[in-house]
Amino acid sequence: MDFDLGEEQSILKDTLRRYLKDHYSFEQRRRALRAEPDAQDLWPGLAELGLLGAPFALERGGYGGGAVEAMVVMEALGEALVCDAWNESVLLCGRLLEGIGTPSAAALLSGLIAGTHRLALAHWESGARRDLSAVSTRAVSEGEGWRLNGAKSLSIGAPHASHLLVTARTANATRDEHGLSLFCVPIDAPGLTLRPLRMIDDRACADIVFDEVQLPASALLGPRDQAFPALAEAHEAYCAALCAEALGVLSRLYEDTVEYTAQRRQFGQPLSRFQVLQHRLVDMRIQLELACAASLHATLHLARPPAERRRALGAAAIVVVEALRFVGENAVQLHGAMGLTDELAVSHYFRRATVLIEQLGGRDHLLAEQAKALRAA
Repeated sequence: MDFDLGEEQSILKDTLRRYLKDHYSFEQRRRALRAEPDAQDLWPGLAELGLLGAPFALERGGYGGGAVEAMVVMEALGEALVCDAWNESVLLCGRLLEGIGTPSAAALLSGLIAGTHRLALAHWESGARRDLSAVSTRAVSEGEGWRLNGAKSLSIGAPHASHLLVTARTANATRDEHGLSLFCVPIDAPGLTLRPLRMIDDRACADIVFDEVQLPASALLGPRDQAFPALAEAHEAYCAALCAEALGVLSRLYEDTVEYTAQRRQFGQPLSRFQVLQHRLVDMRIQLELACAASLHATLHLARPPAERRRALGAAAIVVVEALRFVGENAVQLHGAMGLTDELAVSHYFRRATVLIEQLGGRDHLLAEQAKALRAA
């Protein structure tokens, strides 16, 4: 298996890193989060670089890339701790639209790549507990359109979206892979209430309520009751990208800790001279390298058959979650009390690492799911 990036992928990585270094430093990020007047919106710059089309084929107006290009982008975004929901808007929604494959979905995808549409997925609901098929939001056929009722929780990127991709039941079941349909809902649709929230890692999300939202027939994307297979495949690509983002977060946690221990002095010498701390740094590096190999292995398996793909993703998520826990906790501990201050970047990376662990599923859940997958193999 070839773990080396190609020439175009290396250029993409270097270009994005340079752009983020110039336009999204830690201080620029803090100004943007405080919504200061001189803060720069990063999304137009990502669109100008062509990154909204990085994972998609040329015939769709994209960069011509695929899963590895998405991994390259997400690692760089994680390293810069970018709060913009590229993974949720571009990759998750884009792959979902690709999987649906209808002309209306293709038109939305073209708008996403061009930057004229900014999408967010409204899928997770209270009580779902990581069950992708647990949806109780309902869409009822009414005349020549649809009537939508329900509520969604923590839709990442929704406060900045122009349209929502909403999963809803068009059949009677509430926890079944059959009976799910996908709808496109404008963010300003009458009856839609958006409650903006900010997660502990500073990402913008929202709780959403749909109260008798009237939709035209064209709002239904794809065949009725058959959205789940596309949703599941898009979610797998999303999880692989979360693993890639974790690599960028882990790299900064490790590098900042190495730099700090080389500068901080105790008993007349740098902390990095103490052998026990050298061993700790080596263990952190090992976890980083394991996560890197596991993430790339999962990315390269996204085109494999479903069972093989899920086993690779499950194994990668377990390795990455353990690395996030170990490296994050040790980075904060080796920084001492400074590691929890808002002024120091390591505390922000630690918060993102904590959220990534939950987004990937948590260690106990992942182990249980992987054991189930191996028994079924």
